[in-house]
Amino acid sequence: MTISGLGPHGERAAPPERVSLLPDDRTAAKSAGWRVAVVLHTLESDWAKQQLAGMMGIFGDCGAAVIDVVDCAFSPEMQVAELDRLISQRPDAILSLPVANEQVAAAHRRVSEAGITLVLLDNAPTGLLPGKDYTALVSSDNFGLGKIAAAGLSPHIPDGAKVGVLGFAADFFATNEREIAFNKWLQVNRPDILPRIHRFARIEDAATAADDLLSANPDLAGLFVVWDTPALAAATRLAERGATMAMATVDLGEAAAIALAQGDSFCCIAAQQPFLQGIAAAQTVILCLLGRPVPAWIALPGIGVTRDNVVESFQTIWRQPAPREVLRMMGLSRGK
Repeated sequence: MTISGLGPHGERAAPPERVSLLPDDRTAAKSAGWRVAVVLHTLESDWAKQQLAGMMGIFGDCGAAVIDVVDCAFSPEMQVAELDRLISQRPDAILSLPVANEQVAAAHRRVSEAGITLVLLDNAPTGLLPGKDYTALVSSDNFGLGKIAAAGLSPHIPDGAKVGVLGFAADFFATNEREIAFNKWLQVNRPDILPRIHRFARIEDAATAADDLLSANPDLAGLFVVWDTPALAAATRLAERGATMAMATVDLGEAAAIALAQGDSFCCIAAQQPFLQGIAAAQTVILCLLGRPVPAWIALPGIGVTRDNVVESFQTIWRQPAPREVLRMMGLSRGK
């Protein structure tokens, strides 16, 4: 699968195979006894749990001790404080998903200035450059995810209808790319559709934002939300109002997979591959610590998921059976 987006500095994507580890790399890493910290936006999402699972396996195989895993709760202030705390602990490397841009840029720069290897996930704060302020960025092809969502939602939208776009108000590279790509795909392929854009500042505000969007546009025929957790909150609120419409989002979390299998509102999910992304991120850290050159941007393609392929897609992404509710809804229930 091709990568359609560019990195935050216009980089072309390198595939995750470019950061594969050889047996000698693992042996060398084991003898080094490195210490690594992980700083994430949240630990509550299915995406975060899968990402961590991918990382932990690689770090374990390579004898690298994960000394801390930080949940920043989407707070820039907390992330700055936690990064400064970790700098004082002097780990060999920090993997961080920046939760904002300008607000957390200086703190991330202090990591690299302290001689700690810094590998970023999903977002590069404003002004930070690869090879200088951080070693590499590992992410999904977020532009591609937006295109997948638009292409999946389009067949369910009648000519000339309005589609809501519920975006994230934070200046965040990943969600910005998804929203831009979704709108561009519609402009090129469905210029008859009229997008109506609204944004939420916090996940807790997503349901209210959906309310406001529908109140301003009671004739909405569809809705795109930039990731699954706020999308599920929006779907619940719309259902409470008796509004039915086709929906698309990003990330195949367990609840999103169940909603897709139900077939009531969700018709398409553009899925990331967080487990494989976690593997790629951990391997990038190990190669950096070994002094090997790595690409500035490593990206993984998204997967288009519909009700027809939700079971096999869940297995591919999660590396485990689909939830019982999904199997039951698809007529594939397992015995007790």
